[in-house]
Amino acid sequence: MGLSILNDEENAIRDAARALVQKEIAPRSGEFDQKEIYPRANLELLGQQGYLGMIVEPEYGGAGTTYLAQTLVVESIAEVDPATAVIYEVHCSLHIEGIWRFGTDAQKRRWLPSLCRGEAIGAFALSEAEAGSNAAALATRAVRVPGGYRVTGRKMFITSGGEAERYLLFATVDPALKTKGITAFIVEKDAPGLHFGPPLEKLGIRASRTSEVIVDDVFVPDENRLGAEGDGYTIALYLLDGGRIGIAAQGVGIMSAALARSLTYAQERKQFGKPIGSFEGVQWRLANMATDLHAARLMTYEAARHREEGPSQRPLFAMAKLFSSEHAVRHAEDAIQIFGGYGYMREYGVERLLRDAKITEIYEGTSEIMRWVIASQLLKDYDLDNI
Repeated sequence: MGLSILNDEENAIRDAARALVQKEIAPRSGEFDQKEIYPRANLELLGQQGYLGMIVEPEYGGAGTTYLAQTLVVESIAEVDPATAVIYEVHCSLHIEGIWRFGTDAQKRRWLPSLCRGEAIGAFALSEAEAGSNAAALATRAVRVPGGYRVTGRKMFITSGGEAERYLLFATVDPALKTKGITAFIVEKDAPGLHFGPPLEKLGIRASRTSEVIVDDVFVPDENRLGAEGDGYTIALYLLDGGRIGIAAQGVGIMSAALARSLTYAQERKQFGKPIGSFEGVQWRLANMATDLHAARLMTYEAARHREEGPSQRPLFAMAKLFSSEHAVRHAEDAIQIFGGYGYMREYGVERLLRDAKITEIYEGTSEIMRWVIASQLLKDYDLDNI
């Protein structure tokens, strides 16, 4: 049965994606998490089935669908494997979309087909040790040389770092220009001077490799620059808007899994001779979880429908991420509480929901940054009709 808030085509895409994910990705999700196995097989599968680069036109290898359709796929993946979901989201919403929206026709034809087929994985290299939330402070430098640029710097917390075949990397051509000097480049994994730190040990999304990217005097030819010099900051913010919708969808997927598992357990587990779902304390948790999930879906789907309007809808994207991510954490905690002592055990899987949910409040803009984005717009142009 489809969701009433989606049309028939959207429900068909959601149902097909969920069926594929449940059949192929769910069975190996736990092992990949425990052994920290990078889920390249999942990305290859999604590419083969046409789920990568869904918003890209068919002439470049995509499916030519809507941003909401791609968002539904993120949600479906996140229900069973948030690590694969974030790799998918970065690959599609940050890397592929960057080339599709800002690349030349030659760049699109050169790079997009292999990315959409899953033969190559793309990464987004913006954050640095001293430039996380404040991306404008990045120190990676690109120096003009004949035929291109020499780029030097270090990028931190890069999803798929060391695994991805291509990196959308941001550097400044002149620190004195501040944001107006930031420029975007596509850097191939095998470029001389590009190195990677070891996988960082993380609380959650353990199957998603996160590494430092070390850029040591890497030559990047002119044809690998994305957009004009100085366009990088605008490009990054635009792409992060879409990325935040993706993380909101990841949160919705985690919330959905938390509720589904809690409902099943509440009906099966008995205490005092009754299923625990018959007790008011559990019922209220379940009711709140269902209500929050519906609200998060509405916010996330609305944000996805307005994606093409760009920065004018930035507060809407931030609201969706803020609400979904914070409630994903809360619902993971609720699921553990409903499971009781069993919820704390790895065997039952709900402890993983909390480990995987926490990062959604941090990456692609912390909850504090989301509140700042929302409040800044409110204070600048308060309009109750648009809230």
